[in-house]
Amino acid sequence: MNRKADSAASLAPVRTVQEAARAVQQRLGGVPRLAVILGSGLGDFAARLADVQAVPVTEIPHYPPSTVTGHAGEWVKGRLQGCPVLAVRGRVHFYEGYPMPQVAFPVRVLAALGVSHLIVTNAAGGVNPVFQPGDLMLIDDHINLLFNNPLIAPEPGGRRFVDMSAPYSPRLMSLAEQVALDMGVSLRRGVLAATTGPTYETSAEIHMLRRLGADAATMSTVPEVIVANQLGLEVLGISCITNLATGLSEARLDHREVTEVAAMVAGKFQRLVAAVIVKIYETDKLDRPR
Repeated sequence: MNRKADSAASLAPVRTVQEAARAVQQRLGGVPRLAVILGSGLGDFAARLADVQAVPVTEIPHYPPSTVTGHAGEWVKGRLQGCPVLAVRGRVHFYEGYPMPQVAFPVRVLAALGVSHLIVTNAAGGVNPVFQPGDLMLIDDHINLLFNNPLIAPEPGGRRFVDMSAPYSPRLMSLAEQVALDMGVSLRRGVLAATTGPTYETSAEIHMLRRLGADAATMSTVPEVIVANQLGLEVLGISCITNLATGLSEARLDHREVTEVAAMVAGKFQRLVAAVIVKIYETDKLDRPR
């Protein structure tokens, strides 16, 4: 059977999601209530997990494989200080040529497996002039400039008209800020703008984003968050500021720089996310995998 993504994943989301979820459950057994989607250069977070089980995305039916350096293709289940976690290494992007419903397909599978809490991470360019490479930013809202939406489909797989007044959980943001304060980790807060890519933004586009109120820019995350809100998942988002956006620095932008800076601050990022996960388990008293 061909395990790669197919057009049916966008045409019949219920069937394909169920098939993918069954395949993951067969390989991993019970799935944690909390999952983390790992962005560019941040995939090594999975190395912090104990009692690891992994399933390559090539063995998940209909799963769209990533074609981007820095996005390993596997789902990793493990324990972090005793807390069960599912780490998604293998995000896909709209600029890779996938239909928007497929970009958010992994989130539908997570929801079908019983995940209730989702932490999304990404590499982002700093639009706010006070930001510096290596900063971590708590996402408190976003601007969708992908000019598309993963719910545009004959069968959106749930509610079509979804409230987005608080796409990122205020409760989880407060919890993350307290954790960062206790750890002495600087955690900025701002609005994330998502553009299609794969080109980086022009100086004029960055000027526009600043006027629109964006603090950082990325090419991912927003489709996943839209579907997560549709399906009732509680979402926390953290961006790693890997570069200054075009026009804020004389340096030319390069994807290698993005992954290198992300790797440099990986330790700080991983410690923060790990502490947040433990705090969520303590606060919400999440049950063990089913």
